[in-house]
Amino acid sequence: MTPSSHDPMDPRQMASLRHWHPATSGDGPAVIDCGWGRLLMGQTFVDPDTLAHALAAESRLQRDVAMYVRDPHVVVAHAPLQLFLDPSHTFRLPLQNAHLDVPIRHGWTVRPACPSDEADINRILRTRNMVPVYAGYIEHIANDPRLEILVAAESDGSAILGVVTGVDHVHACQDVEGGSSLWSLAVDPQCVRNGIGIALVAELARRMRERGRHYMDLSVMHDNTEAIRLYEKLGFERVPVYCVKNRNPINERLYVGPDSNDGLNIYAQLIVNEARRRGINAEVLDAEFGYFKLSFGGRTLTCRESLSELTSAIAMSRCDDKRVTRRVLEDGGVRTPAQITVVDDDALQAFLVQHPRVVVKPARGEQGKGISVDVSGVDAVRSAVDAARRYCDDVIVEEMVAGQDLRIVVIDHEVVAAATRRPAQVVGDGVSDLRTLIERHSRRRAAATDGESRIPMDAETQRCVAGAGHTMDSVLPAGTLLAVRKTANLHTGGTIHDVTAELHPVLRSIAEKASRLLDIPVVGLDFMVPAVDGDAYAVIEANERPGLANHEPQPTVERFVDLLFPQTRSLPPA
Repeated sequence: MTPSSHDPMDPRQMASLRHWHPATSGDGPAVIDCGWGRLLMGQTFVDPDTLAHALAAESRLQRDVAMYVRDPHVVVAHAPLQLFLDPSHTFRLPLQNAHLDVPIRHGWTVRPACPSDEADINRILRTRNMVPVYAGYIEHIANDPRLEILVAAESDGSAILGVVTGVDHVHACQDVEGGSSLWSLAVDPQCVRNGIGIALVAELARRMRERGRHYMDLSVMHDNTEAIRLYEKLGFERVPVYCVKNRNPINERLYVGPDSNDGLNIYAQLIVNEARRRGINAEVLDAEFGYFKLSFGGRTLTCRESLSELTSAIAMSRCDDKRVTRRVLEDGGVRTPAQITVVDDDALQAFLVQHPRVVVKPARGEQGKGISVDVSGVDAVRSAVDAARRYCDDVIVEEMVAGQDLRIVVIDHEVVAAATRRPAQVVGDGVSDLRTLIERHSRRRAAATDGESRIPMDAETQRCVAGAGHTMDSVLPAGTLLAVRKTANLHTGGTIHDVTAELHPVLRSIAEKASRLLDIPVVGLDFMVPAVDGDAYAVIEANERPGLANHEPQPTVERFVDLLFPQTRSLPPA
């Protein structure tokens, strides 16, 4: 009989647990609650059928892992429609001779997790498409010697930057080999600090070594070449240890094969993948420019990323020209900054008398191209206008509104996600010049966003660096943060941070009102706000083709496909 989560374990199987060559001196199977699921120590189960049955008892929305499985193919054979062999590699670090030195940490530290960290830990896990721990888990395991959860945190306590979980095999199953393992290593993809992942691995290894453990294992996907290079650099070696998992929606990509690569950018590919998962036919029309056609139940819609045929030409034109956007919103009672189109120098100078600090941008354009923020002085504004005219003949000079850059995504006139966007920053190491720091961080941003986010080495970056009193040859003191752009656009190296749960009801209401004024079904609205949990705001732009990536854990892609094909809408979790 195929095991299922509803079948209790046969008492005869429980009674025979001591006879399948366990590599431990324990009295029964070792099952460790890791918050995101259970870790089943395969070597402590007496036979393949017992392990298969136990693994099949996985809870809903959890992700169990059976590790150290002696005959994984045999275990899978006991439930071939439910279990699969995980396509991961296991790497082992011999702890006694490991070199665990890491660079000095400036402005952040690694420490044990505490219950107040749980929300931030889950935020990071979700952004990495990992299963979060259940509520109260960190407090629940506070005194459990089997588990060690560490976090990397800003020294001032303002943010959690990364997390890792360690399992002590001696406490877990009296492991005679004296082993340990590493799980759920995750670093905030928006983090600007260097060496977070290395520090978490090294600190966990150091703590396990102090306990007298002989090695530390970890499991990594076979195609994660970047992580594998990192682990090998730290001294990890590949070992023949395998994992077995359940077939469930969380693991689907691992047993049905990876999503197809159609040559689309991440914004279009995510939508195509979600559509195909629902049985919607997706035909790529122009991969370079992000066009595809979706068909289901006699309905066909053509899209360019999140722009679909449901967006009218009129709605698109209202968002395309920033002057029209402002007029429509202002006429509808939505607060917008003061603005002029540059026509003559006298009008420009008169505007600058009223608004000494301004934003200069093309009247039409996207992805932050040609935009200069916090410009003051007639000569500097004229230079910024010339730069903006490379992208559009008509240039806007706009009152600069201080505050946080807030992007709100509205789909079908309902707020789906809200995120603050921060300009690109680098962190000094006391050795590298600014040019090197910018290039290095730009590569990290590109890796974290499938190549969509990079810091341009252009005149605007140089202007921002010079405005801070530096040149590209300057060496920042270790730990010093420096913003190298004024715009917070993702495409120019900015970072994005989910604040949906904190959004003030007034901001939510204004965003939904703006979408109706523009009569547009999908829109990304850019606000400037003193605080996301306050009601003060100014709407500065509307994007008719907002990027739906990087808004984890909010279901932006799912809600977009719901809009296009409501009959495929999945039921919410019970």
